[in-house]
Amino acid sequence: MRAPSDRRVYWRQKSSAQLYVVNTNAVRLQHSLRHLNYHHLLYFWTVAREGSIVEAAQDLHLTPQTISGQIKQLEHAVGEQLFRRSGRGLTLTDAGRLIFHYADDIFTTGIELAQQIHNETAALPASLGVGVVSSIPKLIAHRILRPALELDPPTRITCVEGPLEKLLGELAVHKLDLVVSDHAIPPGLSIKAFNHRLGSSLIGMFASARSARSYSRKFPESLDGAPVLLPVQSNPVRRGLDDWFQLVGVEPRVVAEFEDSALLKAFGQEGVGVFPAPVAIQEEIERMYHARCIGMVDGLQESYFAISSERRIKHPAVLEVSEAARSILGKE
Repeated sequence: MRAPSDRRVYWRQKSSAQLYVVNTNAVRLQHSLRHLNYHHLLYFWTVAREGSIVEAAQDLHLTPQTISGQIKQLEHAVGEQLFRRSGRGLTLTDAGRLIFHYADDIFTTGIELAQQIHNETAALPASLGVGVVSSIPKLIAHRILRPALELDPPTRITCVEGPLEKLLGELAVHKLDLVVSDHAIPPGLSIKAFNHRLGSSLIGMFASARSARSYSRKFPESLDGAPVLLPVQSNPVRRGLDDWFQLVGVEPRVVAEFEDSALLKAFGQEGVGVFPAPVAIQEEIERMYHARCIGMVDGLQESYFAISSERRIKHPAVLEVSEAARSILGKE
């Protein structure tokens, strides 16, 4: 059976969740775009943004006939129609949407570059894309990232949250500059990334202010049969807690398990159960969640890592974050 000659190219449009499917002959398209005329691409991009050739002509200070001719040459090179008539305006075809996606990246980046070079006083702030692993305490993430906001010139931080494997995929394609995690890159994962250990924190057990005194009197024996709120089983701290409970001979009653550490603390604030947290943020927890530390989990620590695509960190914001975090958290 002969394989089909058409290849499907998928593109997710930025402004919606709709997937457009464009059927193209990959070999022919690669050959035709080998010597792409960027003037043609600029005219196409402007028309797509303005919605009509007349408005694009005014913006570019050219005649509509000139722009129309240049777009026809681009369509000939691509081998696809890029616009279709819609009333008095124009709308993009599927092929047009695909090309507009790349053209938008090209010319937006060019505009930003021109602003940085020729207008330093109005230059866009430096950016730092950060992925934060879902299980890491948000107060710890804030403490680690806060120094980046104090840089001169200012840095704009974009934070996304998710599982480590997903964030490492974003890092691999340079959508992120840094991943902040509570565990290192899993062995055997075929992604070029490097662990930079930031430090660690001891783990304590906390309870709401109204019940903390009763639990702290005979800690850790007081935890036997007590309601507790714990991280999910996949969290490294959870595994350490389970071992510690067995070591000290207590069997607490697990009321709920959480992937999100902030939600865990919110339940703890309401007195639903005793909960673990890093003592590095004890002051913040006691102030924000009206909780008290009732005792330490001996021998258990939570470690924190900055994961980057660079073996030796060069990004100035990532470098500042890493150095500040090591001084705040301490490094063994």
